Amino acid sequence: MLTMTETQKLWQPLAQQLVIPHDEASYQELVAWLDKLIDEVGENEQHPLASLMDIIGILIEYYENENIPEIEFSKST
Repeated sequence: MLTMTETQKLWQPLAQQLVIPHDEASYQELVAWLDKLIDEVGENEQHPLASLMDIIGILIEYYENENIPEIEFSKST
C-alpha cells in the first residue's frame, strides 16, 4: 500500500480531472477522457488503464442519473 505522501504525490496530477461532475462542462470533460481511454484500452480488461476507465464510467453514470431525465416511451394503441 502507498504511504500518504506517495498517494498525495501521485494524486496531484489527476486531482483536477478525476472529479465528480457537478456541471455540464465537467461531465463533458469526463466523457472526452473516457472516449480517449476506450480508444487506448478497447476491451482489454488487463490493460493498466482499464480500472481508470471503469471509475470514469461510474462518475459519468452518476451525473447522468442525477441530471439527465430518462426517456419514456409511450405505447401506441
